[in-house]
Amino acid sequence: MNLQQLRYFKAVADLRHFTQAAESVGVTQPSLSKQIHSLEKELGAPLFERATGALTAAGEALLPIAVRVLADVDAAHREVQDLVGLRRGRVRLGATPSLCVSLVPPLLRRFHDRHPGVELHIEEGGSQDLVRALGHGELDLALIVLPGYGMAPGLRAEPLFREGLVVASVEPLLEPGDRLRVTDLRARPLVMFRAGYDLRDATLQACHEAGFEPTFTVEGGEMDAVLSLVEAGLGIAIVPGIVVPGRPRLVATQFRKPGLWRTIALARRREATLPHAARALRDELMALLREADRDRALPSGVELL
Repeated sequence: MNLQQLRYFKAVADLRHFTQAAESVGVTQPSLSKQIHSLEKELGAPLFERATGALTAAGEALLPIAVRVLADVDAAHREVQDLVGLRRGRVRLGATPSLCVSLVPPLLRRFHDRHPGVELHIEEGGSQDLVRALGHGELDLALIVLPGYGMAPGLRAEPLFREGLVVASVEPLLEPGDRLRVTDLRARPLVMFRAGYDLRDATLQACHEAGFEPTFTVEGGEMDAVLSLVEAGLGIAIVPGIVVPGRPRLVATQFRKPGLWRTIALARRREATLPHAARALRDELMALLREADRDRALPSGVELL
């Protein structure tokens, strides 16, 4: 078994078509088929149903292993390249939507100014999606919400800070200076995030712990959609306090102490070598947070851990 065979195998598994897979890796279809046949002969089992291109049981078992091996090889290749003074390289960062519009832009601006030759790839998604992408080797780092929602044993997360959650609405919910109890939301319809979204889980957990089942007017959106729906007067939503100042049509109402909080962490694969450029990005992130804390420039409701 060699890396070329694994790359050809993954291409066919992704495209479910031998000719298209051969074109994607730049070889002829007979050459690709020969390598796949050699791999099957070595393993002692067919990997594909030739009529449909579907994976056999043996192919299903090999695919996640091949993905991890190829990801590790790519990481090793980037690591060697990155050592050339970070003049080139690539960092693949995942982050939740609220962090993509708050923390990530200044972080990438600083990093790009110092290392303009490094390619920056950003993936926006919920923590569950980002954890899955990390496990598949598709990301180097991810800013996620703890507890990680099924964090795989092969991943680890470093807590960075916690941020307060507030209720976003178009009209003030209380008199100035008053604060909400979660039970105050019992009779108020909510605009709800899509299934698998961190804030949906946080909202449902808070309501259930307060002893009631919330009602929804609309559900299924991500951050921008939910905030826009609240602005349209379709309900209220529990969101990070950091996103409301950028929406002048919205009012943020805080919860009574101890309040509602979520913890943001930087996650990575536990055993994989972190590429040099990704380590530099992590260092830049930590420096950014330390400087903001020192200069008392952290947004209201954000506390370093």
